This record gives sequence, structure tokens and C-alpha cells, in this order.
Amino acid sequence: MNQKILLVAALCAASAAHAAAEAAEAAASARFERFSYAGRSQEQAKPRAGEFLNPILSGYFPDPSITRVGDDYYIVNSSFTNFPGLPIMHSRDLVMWTQVGNALDRPEQVDFTGVRGSQGIYAPDISFHNGRYYIITTCSSCPGGMGNFVITADKPSGPWSKPVTIQGLNGIDPSIFWDGDKAYVVHNDAPVGTPRYDGHRAIWITEIDPVSFQRVGTPKVLIDGGVVPARNPIWIEGPHLLKKDGYYYLMCAEGGTGDNHSEVILRSKDVMGPYVPGPANPILTQRDLDPARTNPVTTTGHAKLVQTRQGDWWAVFLATRPYPGNFYNIGRETFLLPVTWKDGWPTILEQGKPVPYTLAKPKLPAQPVPALPMNGDFSYVDEFDKPLSAAWIGMRTPRAQLYQIDKGDLVLQSGQPFGKLDGVPGFIGRRQQHHDATVSTVVDYAPRRDGDRAGLVAVQNDANYLFLGVTQAAGRRVVALYKYEDGKETLLESAPVADQRVELVMEMRGGRSAYRYRSGGQVKALKSDVDVTFLSTQKAKGFVGVVIGPYVQASGTD
Repeated sequence: MNQKILLVAALCAASAAHAAAEAAEAAASARFERFSYAGRSQEQAKPRAGEFLNPILSGYFPDPSITRVGDDYYIVNSSFTNFPGLPIMHSRDLVMWTQVGNALDRPEQVDFTGVRGSQGIYAPDISFHNGRYYIITTCSSCPGGMGNFVITADKPSGPWSKPVTIQGLNGIDPSIFWDGDKAYVVHNDAPVGTPRYDGHRAIWITEIDPVSFQRVGTPKVLIDGGVVPARNPIWIEGPHLLKKDGYYYLMCAEGGTGDNHSEVILRSKDVMGPYVPGPANPILTQRDLDPARTNPVTTTGHAKLVQTRQGDWWAVFLATRPYPGNFYNIGRETFLLPVTWKDGWPTILEQGKPVPYTLAKPKLPAQPVPALPMNGDFSYVDEFDKPLSAAWIGMRTPRAQLYQIDKGDLVLQSGQPFGKLDGVPGFIGRRQQHHDATVSTVVDYAPRRDGDRAGLVAVQNDANYLFLGVTQAAGRRVVALYKYEDGKETLLESAPVADQRVELVMEMRGGRSAYRYRSGGQVKALKSDVDVTFLSTQKAKGFVGVVIGPYVQASGTD
């Protein structure tokens, strides 16, 4: 009899343990039925026939580098600790762009463990030489001393190789210049000796072996400080070399990637210098314009030039479109302007002129509008009925895939909470590409313990984000809005919900926002007029833009 009692007790315990395990497993994942995005440009510029619209890549697409191969153009942008990273864009008219892949899309290529949001991968350069594509970039904060490295591919869509670190090449913003059979890297690094002031940097050149990518010869300083050293210029960086009419032209950003950002030009008859500044530097800046102007374009710089097959020159560069108060949440964007040459010197934009939102298209064959435009007003819906596009990104490098597509749903697994840099959050999202944007999803989730949560998150970095979704609080299922500013959690609003299937809507309107939900067939407002300037670069700091998407976190689990 005692054995029967013990057996029954054991079976009951096993059943309870199994039920608890099932509950924990259910709380560790959530289903999302769709993801909808609708964005409207705040400036509402309308190009006429034969014109295009700036920016060409709206939202978080900073530090553009461009190359032409035949009639095809490719851009790569910084991606910091977002994974997959190094987005690759393709166009044939320099105006309509489509993402064809991410150069860093496999965990064995890069490890962001312990790396903060605005560290990681930045200022890449893309080039083409002898039938092969090259990207050189930096991850000085990655574990293992990754530093400056090169990846290669036969096609820009990939697959891209594993990184090869250039041993002994320090600093940031490397760019490869191909000169016949020789390859050189120009990059930012500390000056020789002790810096004279804060922000004192130098541009160096180093020849590298075109096969092993290792240094040969002796590194040399090309610019110490900037084009006018006596003025103590700051943050000379983002260098690119090009050769034209017997001269080597060295373009660099100067002034820091903020309101004083600019682009400068120098040239030399010898690739190793000396380089002489142009007569009208900077050749691009907006720092001298009235800050109170309507719909300003600011922080222009970090440019690279490209020549069309027809012989025309164009520049891609980063800039920002702040909303009132000089805030921007969506990060630094990619713009395009024509380049004029006079007396052997290029100019992107005459000083004192504002960057135009609309201007004449390049003289290239017109291309159809892509299925997903990258600028202007646009909307899309991802029904999760096919593999996720290359536009979806997470934070840091996952050791295992966090999601799967199942019967028209995105099934997302819980990860580590934001702020735990040794792992990844249960999050995957899309760039917020407009200050005026509405984002929604439908979540199906049953929290099991207080703190379990799933829904939408708008994240600038690990310490600054907003969560709207289903959670459990004091034993009750609620829809809640949490704000995380500088790592401090604040519950802004909550309301009880009976259903575990809830539609969630975020409305971003510059520095203000509103949140609503649908449960039981009824649409209800949860919170309106919420200040989201804390998600701006000016307050949250760093170099990225807001990414919005599904998120799940089971309390007490990693």
C-alpha cells in the first residue's frame, strides 16, 4: 500500500513538474501575427518629374561608403552591435535602393559579447578590385582583439568571408585605396606623440599586401589635426582616397559627427603625400546656417565620391533631420548630392547653402520603384509568411537563432534582459525610418509569473527604450507601457486584459508618442502625449537610431 502511495505521489510530482516546465516554456516564447509600419516624412518635400528625394536611405543608415561596378552601385553602412550587420544596398540610378543582404550574417564572423550599443562595427568602406568585393571596417571593442579587419565576397549579396584582422593597424575608419597592383589603407589614429588637445587626431596611410591584407612598408601620417592645424581642428576621420587627372585626392570628415560636422579635401601628386588643402574647405557643411530654419538638414559629413559611367560625380554622406528642439530619434541617414569640379578641386555643396530635399536625378536610366522604398512616405506589412528579410536586425550576436516562422507567425524566444551585455535580448526589429511613424503587431502571449512580458519595444540602446505589451503584475494579466531612461524603469500606464491575444500600436510623432491596444474586439487608448525625446541621440547619446520590433522576456530566465 505504501508503495502505491509513493508511486501516486511520484506521478503527481512528475506531472506537476511537467506542467511547470510547460508553463515556463510557454512564458519563454511569444507568437506575433504580423508587423505593420507606416511612416510619413515631416518635411513633406515633393519631388517633381525628373527629381529625386533626400535622404536616399532614411533612418539609421550612417557612415555610407559607395562603389560602382559597371552599371551597379553598392552602399554599405555602419551597424554597430546590431546583427546581422553591415547592410548592403544596391541601385542602378543612385536614387532607388534595395537591400540585398548583410555582410555580417553568421555568428562565426563577429562576436559582440560585452559590447555596448554604439560600439561594435562602424565606418565601413566597400570597394571592388579584380572581380572581388572588399569591405574594411573596425571592431576595436569586440572580444579577441578583432580591430581593423577585411572581409571579401564574389557577390555583394554574399556570402562574405570570415574577417581577417590587419595586425598592428590601430585606430578607426579604415578605407582601402587600390592603385594598380598596390593596396593602401588610410585611417584615423592618434597623432605622433602626445595629443595637443581633446579631439586631436591624425590620418595615416599604410600599404598592405593585397592577398594577406597585412601591413608592408612604414606607416605615415598624412594629416596631423586637420586642414588648418593652427585652429586645433577636432576629429579628422572617415578618410577616402581617389585618383583623378594625375592627382591623389584625400577626403576626410572634420569637426565631429554633430552639428559642426564637415567634409574637407586635400590633394597630392604622390599617394604618400605631402597633401595640400583645397582652396574652399570645407566642401560640405551645414554648421554655418541659421539653426532656426524650417526642416533643417544637419551634421553633414563623412562623405565618399563615386563617378558614373557617363563621367558625372556624386557624393553620398551622412546627415540628420531633427524635429523641433534639435532632437532626432531615428539616427544619422544617407544623403546624395552632385559634385562639381573647378580648377581641379571638387565641391559637394557651396558654403552657406542648405542641403536640398529635392533636386535633379542623376543622368542614369530610370529604375522602377522598389517593392519597399527606402525614402519618402511609405508603409509595409510583414505577415510572417516567409523568411524574414535582411532588414530585420537584433542586438548583439545570438549563439542560437531566437525566432522561427511558423504557420504565419513569428515565434520569438525569450533572451536576456536589456543591459545584460553578455547575451542577447529576445528582440528583433526594424529601423524607425520616420519621426512620424505608426507601428503595430498582434501578440499572443500568456505570462506565467510577475514580470513575464511580450510585445513591442522601441529601443535606442540597452538603457533607453520603451516597452508596450502584455505582462503579469501582482498576479494579473495587463497591457502595460514601461519607460526605461538611463536604465531606470518607470511604469507609465497599465490596464487589465482578459485575452492573451492583443493588438499593440505605437504612434511616434517626433518627440511625442501615443499608445493603444485592441483586446476583445475593442480598441482602447492606453497612454497619449508621452515624451520620447529621451530616445533621441542628444539625450541617449551614441551613434545609432531607434529600432522597433517584437520582444519577449520571461522573468528570471536567460
